[in-house]
Order: sequence, then C-alpha cells, then structure tokens
Amino acid sequence: MAKETILVVEDDESIARLFQVFLSERGYNVFTSARGREGLALCQEVAPDLILLDVRLPDISGYEVAEALHANPWTQHIPVIIITAYGEMEDRIRALDEIQVQYFLDKPFDIEEVFAVIKKELRESRRKSQLHPITGLPTADVVNDRLRSLLDSVDWTLALVRVNGFETFTQFYGAVVGEDVLKFTARLLTEAIQDHGAPDDFIGQMIVGPYFMIISSPERINTIAHKVIAQFDEDIGLHYDYHDRAQGHLRMPDTQGHIQQYPLMSLAIGVLTDRDGPFRDIRELSEAAEAVLQQAVHLAHEQGRRSFITYGRTA
Repeated sequence: MAKETILVVEDDESIARLFQVFLSERGYNVFTSARGREGLALCQEVAPDLILLDVRLPDISGYEVAEALHANPWTQHIPVIIITAYGEMEDRIRALDEIQVQYFLDKPFDIEEVFAVIKKELRESRRKSQLHPITGLPTADVVNDRLRSLLDSVDWTLALVRVNGFETFTQFYGAVVGEDVLKFTARLLTEAIQDHGAPDDFIGQMIVGPYFMIISSPERINTIAHKVIAQFDEDIGLHYDYHDRAQGHLRMPDTQGHIQQYPLMSLAIGVLTDRDGPFRDIRELSEAAEAVLQQAVHLAHEQGRRSFITYGRTA
C-alpha cells in the first residue's frame, strides 16, 4: 500500500517538527505549513489523507481553513483534527458542530493519543473508499452521492469519459504503465476544471476501468470537454515508445494469433443534461449516460485514434 500523506498546519516550529519526525518514522509522508493559506494551497498539491490543524495561525484561523476545506468538493472528504491550546467549550462546539471537524484535541497533548486518533481516522477514511487508489479522485460512495443529488436538481450536465484502447495498451505495456495513463487523464480533467470550471464542479472516477465523470453546467461543459480532448490527443503518444508513437498504432496478435493494428488511445465523452430526464434513480441516470457514451466510443472506433464527444437528446 502506498504511504498515506498527513499535512500538519502548525506555526509552532517545535510542534511541527515533532509531528514531522514522529509520523515520518511510522511510515507516513508528512508535509508541514506554518500558515493557513499555504496549507490550503498544499492540499491541492499533495492531496493529504488527513490534516492536523492548529487554530491560531499567523494569517487566517484554523477555523477558516477548516471551513474552506469543507466548502471545496476536492477537499471536503479529508479528515481534520484540530489541536489547540484554546480549548474552551465554545471553541469545541464551533469546531465539532458548525465546522464538523473529526476531533478537537487540547494542547499540551500526548503524542501517542494523537497517533491513536490519526490511525482511527485513516482507517475510517479507507473504509469509506472515498478515493480512487491510483488517481486520488473521488469514487464509490462519493460518486453515487453526487449522482443522487442530480435527480432533483436542474441546470446540470453529466459527462462520462472513457479512455478508448486502454485495455489493449495495458496488455501490451503492463499495468504499471497503465496506471500512469489513468493519472495523466485525471490530471487533464483536473486542470480543465481549474481553468474553465467552477468551485462546485465535480470530477469522479469509477473504481474499475478507465472511466471518469464530470458534473458541471451546460455553459461550461463544452469548453471543458474540448480542452481535455485536445490535450489528450496531443500528449497521449508520450506514453508509447518511439516506434509505436511514430507508427501511430500498436501491432499485437488477436485471440487467433493474427497480427492486428490497434490505434493509439483516444477519449470518448458522452454528455447528458437534466433536460434528458427525468430520472427516477441513479441506475436509470447511469444507464442513460452510458448509452450516450457508447455512441462516442463507437464513433472513436470508426475513426481510428480520433476522440469524440456525443450528446443526449437535448444537450
């Protein structure tokens, strides 16, 4: 299992150093920040599995940091443990009830007690299977919750994204290189949302297979989808060796042993909107989106490498 990452947002250098050494010795990746805004920026870079957070920081309070984390769909799943010298009842109520952090611990603290809480929260987070093990994108229950929220909403767009040719690529190059393709695709989607999306837009990933999903608005989805496709088609060749990239295809035997040519990977994107409904449940919604996606898969296959976007009846 890959090392889990813990972010410590603490302006007391001696305490931050204590956590750095103690947790690193126990197998965790540890990042520290002395300022709240810097800590929020680090969350986007290192995707921590848990955050240890002080309340009194030089720029903004730990409460403001926790509120910003909770308001952002990319970080709202991260467990937050507040450790502070300011442990009055009103502080506890605000942290546990209003901001909904996982724990509120007082300074001075027992490092072993803090470590026990950390392990418990990380176990609970893993149990919920909120993040894809390769890309770190939301998956499983988080994806289903977001799909369920669409059933009674309006003015939304759901785009399913598939990496065509992924199975052939991993069969030829191996699963480890295939993981790099999943990470690459997740990065493209994330960058497109950061550049052209909005804070409430969502990216998720199916736990099995090269499938992703985007939830955005009808006004933004075309720009996002075309940006992702253009960058994917431009850069996907870098995951192949020089010979295959120059040829523009893979040569592999089929099940009968005949050598076949397989085009380089492409993207298929199927776009559905609320106007294609109503949908009674997430199964019906997922099936409708999958049907639109399969049209894009078929067109991409017909045209070789070229990626395609297809739309529902009213998109």
